[in-house]
Amino acid sequence: MFVKTFGWSMVITVAALILAFIYGGPSAVVLCAILGVLEISLSFDNAVVNARILEKMSDFWQKIFLTVGILIAVLGMRILFPLLIVGVTAKLNPIEAIDLALQKGDIHTPGSYAYLLHDAHPQIAAFGGIFLLMLFLDFMFEDRDIRWLTFLEKPLALIGKLNGASLVVGLVGLVIAAQFAGDKQGQVLISGILGMVTYFLVTGLGALFEVDDEDDDGEIDPEEVATKAEKIAHPKGGAGKAIGRAAFLLFLYLEVIDASFSFDGVIGAFAITSDPIIIALGLGLIGAIFVRSLTVYLVRQGTLDEFVYLDHGAHWAIGALSVILLITIGTEINEVVTGLIGVVFILAAFLSSIRRNKRLTGRENLKEVHVSN
Repeated sequence: MFVKTFGWSMVITVAALILAFIYGGPSAVVLCAILGVLEISLSFDNAVVNARILEKMSDFWQKIFLTVGILIAVLGMRILFPLLIVGVTAKLNPIEAIDLALQKGDIHTPGSYAYLLHDAHPQIAAFGGIFLLMLFLDFMFEDRDIRWLTFLEKPLALIGKLNGASLVVGLVGLVIAAQFAGDKQGQVLISGILGMVTYFLVTGLGALFEVDDEDDDGEIDPEEVATKAEKIAHPKGGAGKAIGRAAFLLFLYLEVIDASFSFDGVIGAFAITSDPIIIALGLGLIGAIFVRSLTVYLVRQGTLDEFVYLDHGAHWAIGALSVILLITIGTEINEVVTGLIGVVFILAAFLSSIRRNKRLTGRENLKEVHVSN
Protein backbone atom coordinates (compact mmCIF):
# COMPACT_ATOMS: atom_id res chain seq x y z
CA MET A 1 0.00 0.00 0.00
CA PHE A 2 2.78 2.45 0.91
CA VAL A 3 4.72 1.88 -2.30
CA LYS A 4 1.56 1.96 -4.40
CA THR A 5 0.43 5.25 -2.87
CA PHE A 6 3.75 7.08 -2.69
CA GLY A 7 5.51 5.44 -5.65
CA TRP A 8 4.39 7.98 -8.23
CA SER A 9 5.25 10.86 -5.87
CA MET A 10 8.77 9.48 -5.52
CA VAL A 11 9.12 9.19 -9.30
CA ILE A 12 7.94 12.78 -9.75
CA THR A 13 10.32 13.91 -6.99
CA VAL A 14 13.28 12.31 -8.79
CA ALA A 15 12.16 13.90 -12.07
CA ALA A 16 11.85 17.31 -10.39
CA LEU A 17 15.34 17.05 -8.90
CA ILE A 18 16.75 16.05 -12.31
CA LEU A 19 15.04 19.05 -13.91
CA ALA A 20 16.42 21.26 -11.16
CA PHE A 21 19.94 19.94 -11.82
CA ILE A 22 19.61 20.56 -15.56
CA TYR A 23 18.23 24.03 -14.89
CA GLY A 24 20.63 25.27 -12.21
CA GLY A 25 23.12 22.59 -11.20
CA PRO A 26 23.74 21.13 -7.70
CA SER A 27 22.70 24.31 -5.87
CA ALA A 28 19.30 24.23 -7.58
CA VAL A 29 18.84 20.59 -6.51
CA VAL A 30 19.54 21.50 -2.88
CA LEU A 31 17.12 24.45 -2.96
CA CYS A 32 14.45 22.33 -4.63
CA ALA A 33 14.78 19.61 -1.98
CA ILE A 34 14.64 22.18 0.86
CA LEU A 35 11.45 23.70 -0.57
CA GLY A 36 9.87 20.27 -0.93
CA VAL A 37 10.60 19.41 2.70
CA LEU A 38 9.31 22.85 3.77
CA GLU A 39 6.02 22.32 1.95
CA ILE A 40 5.51 18.81 3.34
CA SER A 41 6.26 19.89 6.92
CA LEU A 42 3.86 22.81 6.63
CA SER A 43 1.09 20.63 5.20
CA PHE A 44 0.77 17.64 7.55
CA ASP A 45 -2.34 19.20 9.06
CA ASN A 46 -3.64 19.99 5.58
CA ALA A 47 -3.38 16.31 4.62
CA VAL A 48 -5.37 15.23 7.71
CA VAL A 49 -8.17 17.73 7.07
CA ASN A 50 -8.25 16.87 3.35
CA ALA A 51 -8.42 13.15 4.14
CA ARG A 52 -11.42 13.57 6.43
CA ILE A 53 -13.33 15.32 3.63
CA LEU A 54 -11.98 13.19 0.78
CA GLU A 55 -13.21 9.95 2.37
CA LYS A 56 -16.77 11.27 2.00
CA MET A 57 -16.42 11.72 -1.77
CA SER A 58 -17.08 9.13 -4.47
CA ASP A 59 -14.20 7.41 -6.27
CA PHE A 60 -14.75 9.64 -9.30
CA TRP A 61 -14.40 12.84 -7.30
CA GLN A 62 -11.43 11.47 -5.40
CA LYS A 63 -9.74 10.98 -8.76
CA ILE A 64 -10.70 14.52 -9.77
CA PHE A 65 -9.05 15.81 -6.58
CA LEU A 66 -5.90 13.84 -7.38
CA THR A 67 -5.71 14.98 -11.02
CA VAL A 68 -7.41 18.32 -11.63
CA GLY A 69 -6.77 19.23 -7.99
CA ILE A 70 -3.03 18.71 -8.41
CA LEU A 71 -3.00 20.92 -11.51
CA ILE A 72 -4.75 23.65 -9.51
CA ALA A 73 -2.32 23.23 -6.62
CA VAL A 74 0.82 23.25 -8.77
CA LEU A 75 -0.09 25.62 -11.62
CA GLY A 76 -2.62 27.73 -9.76
CA MET A 77 -1.18 28.32 -6.31
CA ARG A 78 2.56 27.82 -6.88
CA ILE A 79 2.89 29.57 -10.24
CA LEU A 80 -0.14 31.64 -11.31
CA PHE A 81 -1.09 32.97 -7.87
CA PRO A 82 2.27 34.72 -7.22
CA LEU A 83 2.23 36.10 -10.78
CA LEU A 84 -1.30 37.43 -10.24
CA ILE A 85 -0.38 39.09 -6.94
CA VAL A 86 2.71 40.75 -8.44
CA GLY A 87 0.79 41.77 -11.57
CA VAL A 88 -1.99 43.44 -9.57
CA THR A 89 0.41 45.04 -7.08
CA ALA A 90 2.79 46.46 -9.70
CA LYS A 91 0.09 46.99 -12.35
CA LEU A 92 1.82 44.68 -14.82
CA ASN A 93 0.31 42.61 -17.61
CA PRO A 94 0.88 38.81 -17.49
CA ILE A 95 3.85 38.92 -19.90
CA GLU A 96 5.57 41.66 -17.89
CA ALA A 97 4.93 39.76 -14.64
CA ILE A 98 6.47 36.57 -16.08
CA ASP A 99 9.47 38.53 -17.38
CA LEU A 100 9.95 40.13 -13.96
CA ALA A 101 9.73 36.70 -12.28
CA LEU A 102 12.41 35.24 -14.58
CA GLN A 103 14.80 38.04 -13.61
CA LYS A 104 15.13 36.38 -10.16
CA GLY A 105 15.46 39.65 -8.28
CA ASP A 106 16.38 39.60 -4.59
CA ILE A 107 13.62 39.89 -2.02
CA HIS A 108 15.27 43.04 -0.59
CA THR A 109 15.53 44.77 -3.99
CA PRO A 110 12.64 47.24 -4.48
CA GLY A 111 10.65 46.48 -7.62
CA SER A 112 11.79 42.87 -7.90
CA TYR A 113 9.31 39.98 -8.20
CA ALA A 114 10.17 38.62 -4.76
CA TYR A 115 10.02 42.09 -3.20
CA LEU A 116 6.57 42.85 -4.64
CA LEU A 117 5.18 39.50 -3.51
CA HIS A 118 6.64 39.96 -0.03
CA ASP A 119 5.17 43.47 0.08
CA ALA A 120 1.71 41.99 -0.53
CA HIS A 121 2.14 39.55 2.37
CA PRO A 122 -0.12 41.44 4.86
CA GLN A 123 -3.14 41.14 2.57
CA ILE A 124 -2.38 37.50 1.72
CA ALA A 125 -1.85 36.63 5.39
CA ALA A 126 -5.11 38.34 6.38
CA PHE A 127 -7.14 36.38 3.81
CA GLY A 128 -5.55 33.01 4.56
CA GLY A 129 -5.31 33.58 8.31
CA ILE A 130 -8.97 34.46 8.74
CA PHE A 131 -10.16 31.62 6.48
CA LEU A 132 -8.16 29.08 8.51
CA LEU A 133 -9.24 30.68 11.78
CA MET A 134 -12.90 30.21 10.84
CA LEU A 135 -12.19 26.58 9.98
CA PHE A 136 -10.51 26.07 13.36
CA LEU A 137 -13.24 27.83 15.34
CA ASP A 138 -16.11 25.96 13.69
CA PHE A 139 -14.45 22.67 14.58
CA MET A 140 -13.65 23.62 18.17
CA PHE A 141 -16.98 25.31 18.86
CA GLU A 142 -18.85 22.09 18.09
CA ASP A 143 -19.76 19.86 21.05
CA ARG A 144 -18.05 16.50 20.46
CA ASP A 145 -18.21 13.12 22.16
CA ILE A 146 -14.46 12.68 21.77
CA ARG A 147 -12.12 15.41 22.99
CA TRP A 148 -8.35 15.54 22.95
CA LEU A 149 -7.23 18.63 24.92
CA THR A 150 -10.32 18.51 27.14
CA PHE A 151 -9.32 21.43 29.37
CA LEU A 152 -9.37 23.67 26.27
CA GLU A 153 -11.91 21.98 24.00
CA LYS A 154 -14.66 21.75 26.62
CA PRO A 155 -14.85 25.53 27.31
CA LEU A 156 -14.54 26.23 23.58
CA ALA A 157 -17.56 24.00 22.95
CA LEU A 158 -19.49 26.01 25.56
CA ILE A 159 -18.56 29.26 23.81
CA GLY A 160 -19.71 27.72 20.54
CA LYS A 161 -23.27 27.49 21.86
CA LEU A 162 -23.51 31.26 21.49
CA ASN A 163 -25.01 32.32 18.16
CA GLY A 164 -22.39 33.71 15.79
CA ALA A 165 -19.49 32.94 18.15
CA SER A 166 -17.02 32.10 15.37
CA LEU A 167 -17.98 35.22 13.43
CA VAL A 168 -17.45 37.47 16.45
CA VAL A 169 -14.10 35.91 17.37
CA GLY A 170 -12.95 36.06 13.75
CA LEU A 171 -13.82 39.73 13.39
CA VAL A 172 -12.13 40.61 16.69
CA GLY A 173 -9.01 38.74 15.61
CA LEU A 174 -8.96 40.56 12.27
CA VAL A 175 -9.36 43.99 13.88
CA ILE A 176 -6.50 43.27 16.31
CA ALA A 177 -4.23 42.02 13.51
CA ALA A 178 -5.02 45.07 11.36
CA GLN A 179 -3.71 47.38 14.10
CA PHE A 180 -0.19 46.17 13.27
CA ALA A 181 -0.52 46.60 9.50
CA GLY A 182 0.67 50.20 9.41
CA ASP A 183 -0.54 52.05 6.32
CA LYS A 184 -2.14 48.84 5.00
CA GLN A 185 -4.84 48.59 7.65
CA GLY A 186 -7.64 49.12 5.16
CA GLN A 187 -6.30 46.55 2.73
CA VAL A 188 -5.79 44.02 5.51
CA LEU A 189 -9.35 44.49 6.78
CA ILE A 190 -10.80 44.05 3.30
CA SER A 191 -8.67 40.96 2.64
CA GLY A 192 -9.64 39.40 5.97
CA ILE A 193 -13.33 40.04 5.38
CA LEU A 194 -13.00 38.47 1.92
CA GLY A 195 -11.40 35.42 3.55
CA MET A 196 -14.34 35.18 5.93
CA VAL A 197 -16.87 35.64 3.14
CA THR A 198 -15.14 32.96 1.08
CA TYR A 199 -15.36 30.52 3.98
CA PHE A 200 -19.06 31.09 4.56
CA LEU A 201 -19.76 31.12 0.82
CA VAL A 202 -18.09 27.77 0.13
CA THR A 203 -19.69 26.03 3.13
CA GLY A 204 -23.05 27.77 2.83
CA LEU A 205 -23.65 27.30 -0.90
CA GLY A 206 -23.47 23.56 -0.46
CA ALA A 207 -26.20 23.70 2.14
CA LEU A 208 -28.46 25.74 -0.11
CA PHE A 209 -28.02 23.33 -3.00
CA GLU A 210 -28.67 20.38 -0.72
CA VAL A 211 -32.01 21.69 0.57
CA ASP A 212 -34.51 19.83 -1.56
CA ASP A 213 -37.67 20.39 0.43
CA GLU A 214 -39.28 23.61 1.46
CA ASP A 215 -41.41 24.28 4.49
CA ASP A 216 -45.17 24.20 4.12
CA ASP A 217 -45.20 27.97 3.70
CA GLY A 218 -42.77 27.76 0.76
CA GLU A 219 -39.76 29.06 2.67
CA ILE A 220 -36.44 27.33 3.26
CA ASP A 221 -35.80 26.41 6.88
CA PRO A 222 -32.66 28.34 7.92
CA GLU A 223 -31.91 25.80 10.65
CA GLU A 224 -31.84 23.05 8.03
CA VAL A 225 -29.52 25.16 5.89
CA ALA A 226 -27.15 25.72 8.79
CA THR A 227 -27.14 22.03 9.69
CA LYS A 228 -26.33 20.95 6.17
CA ALA A 229 -23.66 23.62 5.85
CA GLU A 230 -21.96 22.18 8.90
CA LYS A 231 -22.16 18.69 7.43
CA ILE A 232 -20.44 19.91 4.30
CA ALA A 233 -17.80 21.81 6.23
CA HIS A 234 -17.14 18.92 8.61
CA PRO A 235 -18.51 15.73 7.04
CA LYS A 236 -18.58 12.78 9.39
CA GLY A 237 -20.44 9.56 9.95
CA GLY A 238 -22.55 7.61 7.50
CA ALA A 239 -21.50 5.22 4.78
CA GLY A 240 -22.73 7.25 1.80
CA LYS A 241 -20.37 9.01 -0.59
CA ALA A 242 -21.00 12.52 -1.84
CA ILE A 243 -21.78 12.71 -5.57
CA GLY A 244 -22.97 15.34 -8.01
CA ARG A 245 -23.33 18.88 -6.72
CA ALA A 246 -22.46 17.92 -3.15
CA ALA A 247 -19.20 16.33 -4.27
CA PHE A 248 -18.40 19.30 -6.51
CA LEU A 249 -18.86 21.68 -3.59
CA LEU A 250 -16.71 19.49 -1.37
CA PHE A 251 -14.07 19.61 -4.11
CA LEU A 252 -14.23 23.41 -4.15
CA TYR A 253 -14.00 23.43 -0.37
CA LEU A 254 -10.89 21.23 -0.51
CA GLU A 255 -9.24 23.49 -3.07
CA VAL A 256 -9.91 26.63 -1.04
CA ILE A 257 -8.49 24.96 2.07
CA ASP A 258 -5.43 23.85 0.11
CA ALA A 259 -4.96 27.37 -1.20
CA SER A 260 -5.17 28.84 2.30
CA PHE A 261 -2.55 26.38 3.53
CA SER A 262 -0.33 27.30 0.59
CA PHE A 263 -0.06 31.01 1.38
CA ASP A 264 2.64 30.72 4.02
CA GLY A 265 4.64 28.23 1.95
CA VAL A 266 4.57 30.35 -1.21
CA ILE A 267 5.57 33.51 0.61
CA GLY A 268 8.17 31.73 2.74
CA ALA A 269 9.75 30.16 -0.34
CA PHE A 270 10.98 33.57 -1.47
CA ALA A 271 13.05 33.83 1.68
CA ILE A 272 14.96 30.78 0.37
CA THR A 273 15.07 31.56 -3.35
CA SER A 274 13.43 34.07 -5.68
CA ASP A 275 13.65 31.74 -8.70
CA PRO A 276 10.05 30.88 -9.74
CA ILE A 277 11.18 27.74 -11.58
CA ILE A 278 12.84 26.27 -8.47
CA ILE A 279 9.84 27.27 -6.35
CA ALA A 280 7.45 25.53 -8.78
CA LEU A 281 9.58 22.37 -8.78
CA GLY A 282 10.09 22.31 -4.99
CA LEU A 283 6.71 23.44 -3.67
CA GLY A 284 4.63 22.05 -6.51
CA LEU A 285 6.09 18.92 -8.07
CA ILE A 286 7.59 17.65 -4.80
CA GLY A 287 5.72 19.18 -1.87
CA ALA A 288 2.15 19.49 -3.15
CA ILE A 289 2.11 16.06 -4.79
CA PHE A 290 3.56 14.34 -1.72
CA VAL A 291 0.83 15.95 0.39
CA ARG A 292 -1.79 14.57 -2.04
CA SER A 293 -0.26 11.10 -1.67
CA LEU A 294 -0.31 11.42 2.11
CA THR A 295 -3.99 12.40 1.94
CA VAL A 296 -4.81 9.30 -0.12
CA TYR A 297 -2.80 7.08 2.22
CA LEU A 298 -4.72 8.34 5.25
CA VAL A 299 -8.03 7.66 3.49
CA ARG A 300 -7.18 4.17 2.24
CA GLN A 301 -5.65 3.05 5.52
CA GLY A 302 -8.55 4.36 7.61
CA THR A 303 -5.98 6.15 9.74
CA LEU A 304 -8.30 8.89 10.96
CA ASP A 305 -10.79 6.38 12.35
CA GLU A 306 -8.05 4.37 14.04
CA PHE A 307 -6.23 7.36 15.51
CA VAL A 308 -9.17 9.52 16.57
CA TYR A 309 -7.20 12.49 17.92
CA LEU A 310 -5.54 13.26 14.57
CA ASP A 311 -8.55 15.38 13.56
CA HIS A 312 -8.13 17.43 16.72
CA GLY A 313 -4.36 17.73 16.32
CA ALA A 314 -4.78 18.89 12.73
CA HIS A 315 -7.28 21.57 13.71
CA TRP A 316 -5.11 22.79 16.58
CA ALA A 317 -2.29 23.05 14.03
CA ILE A 318 -4.67 24.99 11.76
CA GLY A 319 -5.51 27.33 14.64
CA ALA A 320 -1.81 27.88 15.37
CA LEU A 321 -1.09 28.52 11.67
CA SER A 322 -3.96 31.01 11.41
CA VAL A 323 -2.68 32.94 14.43
CA ILE A 324 0.87 32.90 13.02
CA LEU A 325 -0.36 34.23 9.68
CA LEU A 326 -2.20 37.07 11.42
CA ILE A 327 0.86 37.85 13.56
CA THR A 328 3.08 37.98 10.46
CA ILE A 329 1.02 40.91 9.22
CA GLY A 330 3.15 43.05 11.54
CA THR A 331 6.02 40.76 12.58
CA GLU A 332 8.10 38.28 10.60
CA ILE A 333 8.21 34.69 11.91
CA ASN A 334 10.63 32.08 10.61
CA GLU A 335 8.97 29.45 8.41
CA VAL A 336 10.72 26.71 10.40
CA VAL A 337 8.64 27.68 13.43
CA THR A 338 5.45 27.49 11.37
CA GLY A 339 6.30 24.06 10.04
CA LEU A 340 7.39 22.62 13.39
CA ILE A 341 4.21 23.72 15.18
CA GLY A 342 2.08 21.72 12.75
CA VAL A 343 4.31 18.65 13.05
CA VAL A 344 4.32 18.86 16.86
CA PHE A 345 0.51 18.98 17.08
CA ILE A 346 0.06 16.09 14.64
CA LEU A 347 2.72 13.97 16.36
CA ALA A 348 1.28 14.67 19.82
CA ALA A 349 -2.24 13.76 18.64
CA PHE A 350 -0.92 10.59 17.02
CA LEU A 351 0.86 9.48 20.21
CA SER A 352 -2.21 10.32 22.31
CA SER A 353 -4.32 8.20 19.95
CA ILE A 354 -1.94 5.26 20.37
CA ARG A 355 -2.15 5.54 24.16
CA ARG A 356 -5.95 5.70 23.95
CA ASN A 357 -6.09 2.60 21.75
CA LYS A 358 -3.84 0.67 24.15
CA ARG A 359 -5.99 1.75 27.09
CA LEU A 360 -9.19 0.63 25.36
CA THR A 361 -7.59 -2.66 24.34
CA GLY A 362 -6.52 -3.24 27.95
CA ARG A 363 -10.08 -2.66 29.17
CA GLU A 364 -11.46 -5.08 26.59
CA ASN A 365 -8.96 -7.72 27.69
CA LEU A 366 -9.96 -7.24 31.34
CA LYS A 367 -13.63 -7.66 30.42
CA GLU A 368 -12.86 -10.88 28.59
CA VAL A 369 -10.93 -12.19 31.62
CA HIS A 370 -13.84 -11.36 33.96
CA VAL A 371 -16.33 -13.00 31.61
CA SER A 372 -14.23 -16.17 31.32
CA ASN A 373 -13.91 -16.37 35.13
